[in-house]
Amino acid sequence: MVNYSSAYRRYGRRVTPWERYAQVSGTAVAEVFQQELEGRAEPPGRALDLGCGRGTYTPELARLGWDAVGVDAAPEAIAGAQRRGDAGIRYVIGDVTELEEAGLGRFDLFVDIGCFQGLGAEQREAMGCSVTALANPGATLLMFAFGWTRFRSMIEGVSRDEIEDALPGWEMLAAWPAPTAGLGWPMDRTSPQWYRLGLRAS
Repeated sequence: MVNYSSAYRRYGRRVTPWERYAQVSGTAVAEVFQQELEGRAEPPGRALDLGCGRGTYTPELARLGWDAVGVDAAPEAIAGAQRRGDAGIRYVIGDVTELEEAGLGRFDLFVDIGCFQGLGAEQREAMGCSVTALANPGATLLMFAFGWTRFRSMIEGVSRDEIEDALPGWEMLAAWPAPTAGLGWPMDRTSPQWYRLGLRAS
């Protein structure tokens, strides 16, 4: 598992490896967010950026009309996000495996860009339960994750089966390859994927 608090302290205000993905693929991420608006009312509802880090992607959700909230367990990350001064966005220190404890309310969209893949098996299951507990009927989850590679010591990966096992209350609606151009080695060898899941009707 990745110790993100330690990593943020080590990198300080420099760009972390996972933030580098935003630098080369920010437009592609924005397009995924834009597509999620199709068929939704205006405003689209509440969105939770899981493992938001220093607010790399949360502002784009807000720009598209979502009532956006970012949550991350690393105080250093949330401090960095709050320094951005993004109007109307709430950044909260919280554990994605215990979201109910953070008093965040309920959401229509969850976004996970590299958070789930950095958790252990038990934490992934707990996160699945936690996200489900905060989901409004009809909620969707957008997840970006790297695939398994021989570079596991440097980059955590996850399979589609592992995602579905941790989120039994959700249906896999779609999966497609994420762009790797510009990522550099070894991230361009990880077969990153986007996954879109929908909350099953109770």
